[in-house]
Amino acid sequence: MGDPYNPETDGAEMRFRDRMSYTDYLGLDAVLSAQAPLSEAHDEMLFIIQHQTSELWMRLVLHELRAARAALSRDDLQPAFKMLARVARIFEQLNGAWDVLRTMTPSEYTEFREALGQSSGFQSHQYRMIEFMLGNRNPAMLKPHAHRPDLVSALEAELTEPSLYAVVLGVVSRAGLDVPKDVLARDISAMHVEDARIVDLWAEVYRDTAKHWPLYQLAETLVDLEDYFRRWRFNHVTTVERVIGFKRGTGGTGGVSYLKRMLEVELFPELWRVRTVL
Repeated sequence: MGDPYNPETDGAEMRFRDRMSYTDYLGLDAVLSAQAPLSEAHDEMLFIIQHQTSELWMRLVLHELRAARAALSRDDLQPAFKMLARVARIFEQLNGAWDVLRTMTPSEYTEFREALGQSSGFQSHQYRMIEFMLGNRNPAMLKPHAHRPDLVSALEAELTEPSLYAVVLGVVSRAGLDVPKDVLARDISAMHVEDARIVDLWAEVYRDTAKHWPLYQLAETLVDLEDYFRRWRFNHVTTVERVIGFKRGTGGTGGVSYLKRMLEVELFPELWRVRTVL
């Protein structure tokens, strides 16, 4: 065996009294002190960290979606492709996190469930913002955030902006395809409603991919994103069913029954329907 490794002889910085360190840059003192279990149950730490890390990933999703939407609004497609692909991979990462949470059994969850009170992932304002940005716009979903006027204000502000898919249809229109004027003039605060005319436009793109390659790539990027988003929702359902069965959620929702209804929501319906007509 050789001598023990000495990082200082390799040039690694070892003195941080007056310099920024890794812990300083990442704010790790705040991050790692943000876990405060309310019970003595061993698995409550898993539950807290699972949801805290999910919220961090969702913060990045929002960062990427805002930038992608801005890029698309100015027809700058290439950066948007990169950002939207990153969002899909973030949801892949979030999918993997359910595998960790599923190591917690129903017996272990019941040890601390009462300590949660009425708190629930249903109340995640970042998740709500993601849904609003992606087009699942239901103003009734503002109500769980009524106790926080600042959050309601931010969500209401999002409803005054076009959803990602509304911006995409603008891209399609500016690319020369005949998007109906009444579709472009729809109330942006409402959820997009499937339209057979938009299916026909996407069919035109898919039937001549060489001619419409940027739009074809945009369409497939959106399908990839929603695919991973759907998987995340599905894994959420199966994890909840595995841990609590069909009991009501802590936030008062129907639990599994509510989550299964969310599986039926399609964000970009014409991009799924076009596969049938090709």
